[in-house]
Amino acid sequence: MPHLRDKIMKLAFLYAGQGSQTAGMGKDLYEANEVFKNTLDRCEKAAEGKMSLKDLMFSSPIEELSMTKYTQPAMGAFAAGITNVLFDAGIVPKVCAGLSLGEYSALYASGVFGEEELINLLIKRGEYMQEAAEGTSTVMSAVLGLERAAIKEAVDEASKMGKVEISNYNSTGQTVIAGEKEAVEKAKELCILKGAKKCMDLNVSGPFHTSFMEPAAKKLEEEFKKIKFGPEKIPVIYNTVAREKNADENTAALLVKQVKSSVYMEDTILLLEKMGIDTVIEIGPGKVLSGFIRRTAKGIKTYAIENNDSLLKVLEVFG
Repeated sequence: MPHLRDKIMKLAFLYAGQGSQTAGMGKDLYEANEVFKNTLDRCEKAAEGKMSLKDLMFSSPIEELSMTKYTQPAMGAFAAGITNVLFDAGIVPKVCAGLSLGEYSALYASGVFGEEELINLLIKRGEYMQEAAEGTSTVMSAVLGLERAAIKEAVDEASKMGKVEISNYNSTGQTVIAGEKEAVEKAKELCILKGAKKCMDLNVSGPFHTSFMEPAAKKLEEEFKKIKFGPEKIPVIYNTVAREKNADENTAALLVKQVKSSVYMEDTILLLEKMGIDTVIEIGPGKVLSGFIRRTAKGIKTYAIENNDSLLKVLEVFG
Protein backbone atom coordinates (compact mmCIF):
# COMPACT_ATOMS: atom_id res chain seq x y z
CA MET A 1 0.00 0.00 0.00
CA PRO A 2 1.49 3.40 -0.91
CA HIS A 3 2.29 5.78 1.93
CA LEU A 4 0.06 8.81 2.42
CA ARG A 5 3.05 11.07 1.88
CA ASP A 6 3.35 9.65 -1.65
CA LYS A 7 -0.24 10.66 -2.36
CA ILE A 8 0.11 14.20 -0.99
CA MET A 9 0.72 16.74 -3.70
CA LYS A 10 2.32 19.29 -1.42
CA LEU A 11 3.15 19.33 2.29
CA ALA A 12 4.13 22.33 4.43
CA PHE A 13 5.55 22.57 7.95
CA LEU A 14 4.11 25.45 9.99
CA TYR A 15 5.81 26.36 13.27
CA ALA A 16 3.91 27.73 16.29
CA GLY A 17 4.76 31.01 17.99
CA GLN A 18 4.69 32.41 21.49
CA GLY A 19 1.54 31.64 23.44
CA SER A 20 1.47 27.97 22.45
CA GLN A 21 3.87 26.86 25.20
CA THR A 22 2.58 24.43 27.83
CA ALA A 23 4.00 23.24 31.14
CA GLY A 24 5.78 19.90 30.70
CA MET A 25 6.13 20.38 26.95
CA GLY A 26 8.34 17.79 25.31
CA LYS A 27 8.83 15.58 28.38
CA ASP A 28 6.96 12.57 26.98
CA LEU A 29 8.71 13.00 23.63
CA TYR A 30 12.10 13.13 25.33
CA GLU A 31 11.40 9.89 27.17
CA ALA A 32 9.96 8.06 24.15
CA ASN A 33 11.92 9.18 21.09
CA GLU A 34 15.70 8.90 20.69
CA VAL A 35 15.96 11.46 17.88
CA PHE A 36 13.99 14.03 19.86
CA LYS A 37 16.08 13.27 22.98
CA ASN A 38 19.39 13.71 21.18
CA THR A 39 18.25 16.96 19.58
CA LEU A 40 17.07 18.39 22.88
CA ASP A 41 20.33 17.36 24.57
CA ARG A 42 22.27 19.31 21.93
CA CYS A 43 19.96 22.32 22.40
CA GLU A 44 20.46 22.05 26.17
CA LYS A 45 24.21 22.19 25.64
CA ALA A 46 23.83 25.24 23.37
CA ALA A 47 21.96 27.07 26.15
CA GLU A 48 24.42 25.97 28.85
CA GLY A 49 25.32 28.78 31.25
CA LYS A 50 22.22 30.79 30.32
CA MET A 51 19.33 28.47 31.24
CA SER A 52 18.33 24.83 31.43
CA LEU A 53 15.88 24.23 28.63
CA LYS A 54 14.92 20.81 29.94
CA ASP A 55 14.12 22.18 33.40
CA LEU A 56 12.05 24.98 31.87
CA MET A 57 10.17 22.68 29.53
CA PHE A 58 9.66 19.67 31.77
CA SER A 59 9.17 21.01 35.29
CA SER A 60 8.89 24.80 35.47
CA PRO A 61 5.51 26.42 36.20
CA ILE A 62 3.78 27.88 33.17
CA GLU A 63 4.29 31.40 34.56
CA GLU A 64 8.07 31.00 34.32
CA LEU A 65 8.02 29.20 30.98
CA SER A 66 5.81 31.98 29.60
CA MET A 67 8.43 34.65 30.23
CA THR A 68 9.48 35.76 26.75
CA LYS A 69 13.19 35.18 27.36
CA TYR A 70 12.45 31.53 28.23
CA THR A 71 9.55 30.79 25.91
CA GLN A 72 11.43 31.48 22.72
CA PRO A 73 14.42 29.11 23.08
CA ALA A 74 12.17 26.44 24.63
CA MET A 75 9.81 26.57 21.64
CA GLY A 76 12.79 26.50 19.29
CA ALA A 77 14.23 23.41 20.97
CA PHE A 78 10.86 21.64 20.82
CA ALA A 79 10.51 22.49 17.14
CA ALA A 80 14.03 21.33 16.30
CA GLY A 81 13.36 18.00 17.98
CA ILE A 82 10.13 17.36 16.08
CA THR A 83 11.65 18.51 12.81
CA ASN A 84 14.49 16.03 13.15
CA VAL A 85 12.10 13.20 13.99
CA LEU A 86 10.06 13.94 10.86
CA PHE A 87 13.14 14.24 8.66
CA ASP A 88 14.45 10.97 10.10
CA ALA A 89 11.15 9.35 9.06
CA GLY A 90 11.49 10.70 5.53
CA ILE A 91 8.77 13.32 5.97
CA VAL A 92 10.05 16.48 4.28
CA PRO A 93 7.93 19.53 3.35
CA LYS A 94 7.83 21.46 0.10
CA VAL A 95 7.81 24.74 2.03
CA CYS A 96 8.12 26.01 5.63
CA ALA A 97 6.74 28.98 7.55
CA GLY A 98 6.28 29.98 11.16
CA LEU A 99 4.48 32.50 13.32
CA SER A 100 6.87 35.07 14.81
CA LEU A 101 9.54 33.07 16.69
CA GLY A 102 8.32 30.05 14.70
CA GLU A 103 9.94 31.61 11.65
CA TYR A 104 13.34 30.86 13.20
CA SER A 105 12.36 27.18 13.47
CA ALA A 106 11.25 27.26 9.82
CA LEU A 107 14.69 28.60 8.90
CA TYR A 108 16.29 25.84 10.95
CA ALA A 109 14.26 23.25 9.05
CA SER A 110 15.37 24.88 5.82
CA GLY A 111 19.03 24.56 6.81
CA VAL A 112 19.71 28.29 7.10
CA PHE A 113 21.25 27.75 10.52
CA GLY A 114 21.88 24.90 12.94
CA GLU A 115 20.67 24.05 16.43
CA GLU A 116 23.28 26.08 18.29
CA GLU A 117 22.55 29.19 16.24
CA LEU A 118 18.78 28.63 16.54
CA ILE A 119 18.89 28.42 20.33
CA ASN A 120 21.32 31.27 20.85
CA LEU A 121 19.43 33.57 18.49
CA LEU A 122 16.15 32.85 20.27
CA ILE A 123 17.76 33.42 23.66
CA LYS A 124 18.94 36.83 22.46
CA ARG A 125 15.64 37.63 20.73
CA GLY A 126 13.67 36.73 23.84
CA GLU A 127 15.90 38.88 26.03
CA TYR A 128 15.77 41.85 23.67
CA MET A 129 11.99 41.71 23.27
CA GLN A 130 11.43 41.39 27.00
CA GLU A 131 13.73 44.35 27.65
CA ALA A 132 11.95 46.44 25.01
CA ALA A 133 8.59 45.69 26.65
CA GLU A 134 9.69 46.62 30.17
CA GLY A 135 8.23 49.84 31.50
CA THR A 136 5.57 50.09 28.79
CA SER A 137 1.90 50.39 29.72
CA THR A 138 0.54 48.61 26.69
CA VAL A 139 -2.16 46.18 25.59
CA MET A 140 -2.52 43.64 22.78
CA SER A 141 -6.08 42.79 21.76
CA ALA A 142 -7.54 40.41 19.19
CA VAL A 143 -10.31 41.91 17.06
CA LEU A 144 -12.73 39.22 15.91
CA GLY A 145 -15.08 39.27 12.94
CA LEU A 146 -14.12 42.56 11.29
CA GLU A 147 -12.54 43.24 7.90
CA ARG A 148 -8.99 44.58 7.75
CA ALA A 149 -9.95 47.87 6.13
CA ALA A 150 -12.36 48.70 8.95
CA ILE A 151 -9.76 47.82 11.59
CA LYS A 152 -7.22 50.03 9.83
CA GLU A 153 -9.69 52.91 9.88
CA ALA A 154 -10.29 52.39 13.61
CA VAL A 155 -6.57 52.21 14.37
CA ASP A 156 -5.84 55.34 12.31
CA GLU A 157 -8.56 57.25 14.17
CA ALA A 158 -7.45 55.97 17.61
CA SER A 159 -3.83 56.90 16.83
CA LYS A 160 -4.80 60.51 17.51
CA MET A 161 -4.98 59.52 21.21
CA GLY A 162 -1.68 57.62 21.31
CA LYS A 163 0.34 54.88 19.66
CA VAL A 164 -1.67 51.88 18.42
CA GLU A 165 -0.80 49.61 15.50
CA ILE A 166 -1.89 46.38 13.83
CA SER A 167 0.56 43.71 14.96
CA ASN A 168 -0.85 40.42 13.60
CA TYR A 169 -3.04 39.47 10.67
CA ASN A 170 -3.63 35.98 12.06
CA SER A 171 -6.49 34.55 10.05
CA THR A 172 -9.76 35.38 8.38
CA GLY A 173 -11.73 37.13 11.13
CA GLN A 174 -8.86 37.56 13.60
CA THR A 175 -6.53 40.56 13.66
CA VAL A 176 -4.46 41.76 16.61
CA ILE A 177 -3.90 45.40 17.54
CA ALA A 178 -1.38 46.65 20.09
CA GLY A 179 -0.14 49.83 21.68
CA GLU A 180 -0.73 52.31 24.48
CA LYS A 181 -3.69 51.35 26.64
CA GLU A 182 -5.85 54.44 26.03
CA ALA A 183 -5.34 54.30 22.26
CA VAL A 184 -6.05 50.56 22.11
CA GLU A 185 -9.23 51.01 24.15
CA LYS A 186 -10.38 53.68 21.69
CA ALA A 187 -9.55 51.44 18.72
CA LYS A 188 -11.50 48.56 20.30
CA GLU A 189 -14.50 50.82 20.84
CA LEU A 190 -14.40 51.93 17.20
CA CYS A 191 -14.01 48.36 15.97
CA ILE A 192 -17.14 47.30 17.86
CA LEU A 193 -19.04 50.24 16.36
CA LYS A 194 -17.87 49.11 12.91
CA GLY A 195 -19.25 45.60 13.47
CA ALA A 196 -16.57 43.55 15.23
CA LYS A 197 -18.00 40.57 17.11
CA LYS A 198 -15.75 41.25 20.07
CA CYS A 199 -12.27 42.34 21.14
CA MET A 200 -10.25 40.13 23.48
CA ASP A 201 -7.19 41.38 25.36
CA LEU A 202 -4.29 38.94 25.20
CA ASN A 203 -2.21 37.74 28.12
CA VAL A 204 1.19 38.79 26.76
CA SER A 205 4.06 40.73 28.24
CA GLY A 206 4.53 43.38 25.60
CA PRO A 207 3.39 45.04 22.34
CA PHE A 208 5.17 42.61 20.03
CA HIS A 209 5.44 43.24 16.28
CA THR A 210 4.99 46.99 16.67
CA SER A 211 7.36 49.94 16.60
CA PHE A 212 7.72 49.55 20.39
CA MET A 213 10.14 46.72 19.51
CA GLU A 214 12.57 49.03 17.67
CA PRO A 215 15.24 48.65 20.42
CA ALA A 216 15.03 44.87 20.07
CA ALA A 217 15.31 45.17 16.29
CA LYS A 218 18.49 47.23 16.54
CA LYS A 219 20.11 44.72 18.91
CA LEU A 220 19.12 41.80 16.69
CA GLU A 221 20.62 43.56 13.70
CA GLU A 222 23.97 43.64 15.49
CA GLU A 223 23.61 40.00 16.55
CA PHE A 224 22.94 38.86 12.99
CA LYS A 225 26.27 40.32 11.88
CA LYS A 226 27.93 37.52 13.86
CA ILE A 227 25.90 34.78 12.13
CA LYS A 228 26.59 33.10 8.82
CA PHE A 229 23.25 32.35 7.19
CA GLY A 230 23.26 29.29 4.96
CA PRO A 231 21.21 28.85 1.79
CA GLU A 232 17.60 27.68 2.03
CA LYS A 233 17.34 23.99 1.18
CA ILE A 234 13.55 24.25 1.59
CA PRO A 235 11.71 27.46 0.62
CA VAL A 236 10.56 29.67 3.52
CA ILE A 237 7.61 32.07 3.49
CA TYR A 238 8.53 35.10 5.58
CA ASN A 239 6.16 36.73 8.10
CA THR A 240 6.46 40.37 7.14
CA VAL A 241 6.13 39.92 3.37
CA ALA A 242 4.01 36.72 3.24
CA ARG A 243 6.10 35.27 0.42
CA GLU A 244 9.52 33.85 -0.29
CA LYS A 245 12.32 36.39 -0.24
CA ASN A 246 13.43 38.05 -3.44
CA ALA A 247 16.94 37.79 -4.84
CA ASP A 248 17.80 41.25 -3.51
CA GLU A 249 16.52 40.54 0.02
CA ASN A 250 18.43 38.87 2.82
CA THR A 251 17.23 36.81 5.76
CA ALA A 252 18.78 39.02 8.44
CA ALA A 253 17.00 42.15 7.20
CA LEU A 254 13.66 40.34 7.06
CA LEU A 255 14.11 39.06 10.63
CA VAL A 256 15.00 42.55 11.85
CA LYS A 257 11.85 43.90 10.21
CA GLN A 258 9.76 41.04 11.58
CA VAL A 259 10.26 41.85 15.26
CA LYS A 260 8.96 45.42 14.90
CA SER A 261 6.38 45.04 12.10
CA SER A 262 3.06 43.37 11.41
CA VAL A 263 3.13 39.63 10.73
CA TYR A 264 0.91 38.27 7.96
CA MET A 265 -0.07 34.72 8.87
CA GLU A 266 -3.43 34.97 7.10
CA ASP A 267 -1.67 35.99 3.88
CA THR A 268 0.88 33.21 4.39
CA ILE A 269 -1.89 30.62 4.66
CA LEU A 270 -3.62 31.99 1.55
CA LEU A 271 -0.30 31.78 -0.31
CA LEU A 272 0.13 28.14 0.77
CA GLU A 273 -3.33 27.45 -0.64
CA LYS A 274 -2.44 29.24 -3.90
CA MET A 275 0.77 27.19 -4.13
CA GLY A 276 -1.30 24.01 -4.02
CA ILE A 277 -0.34 23.00 -0.49
CA ASP A 278 -3.01 20.54 0.62
CA THR A 279 -1.56 19.35 3.94
CA VAL A 280 0.12 21.17 6.82
CA ILE A 281 1.91 19.71 9.82
CA GLU A 282 1.78 22.21 12.68
CA ILE A 283 4.81 21.85 14.95
CA GLY A 284 4.58 23.13 18.52
CA PRO A 285 2.37 22.67 21.57
CA GLY A 286 -1.27 23.51 20.91
CA LYS A 287 -3.29 23.82 17.70
CA VAL A 288 -3.44 27.59 17.25
CA LEU A 289 -2.17 27.62 13.67
CA SER A 290 -4.44 24.74 12.70
CA GLY A 291 -7.33 26.91 13.87
CA PHE A 292 -6.08 29.80 11.72
CA ILE A 293 -5.95 27.48 8.71
CA ARG A 294 -9.49 26.17 9.28
CA ARG A 295 -10.79 29.75 9.31
CA THR A 296 -8.76 30.86 6.30
CA ALA A 297 -8.24 27.92 3.92
CA LYS A 298 -10.68 25.12 4.68
CA GLY A 299 -9.31 22.92 1.91
CA ILE A 300 -5.96 22.43 3.66
CA LYS A 301 -5.82 19.40 5.95
CA THR A 302 -3.90 19.90 9.20
CA TYR A 303 -2.02 17.64 11.60
CA ALA A 304 -0.70 19.12 14.85
CA ILE A 305 2.25 17.61 16.72
CA GLU A 306 2.19 18.71 20.34
CA ASN A 307 3.12 15.53 22.25
CA ASN A 308 4.24 11.95 21.70
CA ASP A 309 0.73 10.62 21.01
CA SER A 310 0.13 13.14 18.22
CA LEU A 311 3.62 12.49 16.83
CA LEU A 312 2.94 8.76 16.65
CA LYS A 313 -0.35 9.40 14.83
CA VAL A 314 1.42 11.56 12.26
CA LEU A 315 4.16 8.96 11.77
CA GLU A 316 1.49 6.29 11.32
CA VAL A 317 -0.55 8.37 8.86
CA PHE A 318 2.47 9.30 6.77
CA GLY A 319 3.84 5.78 6.85
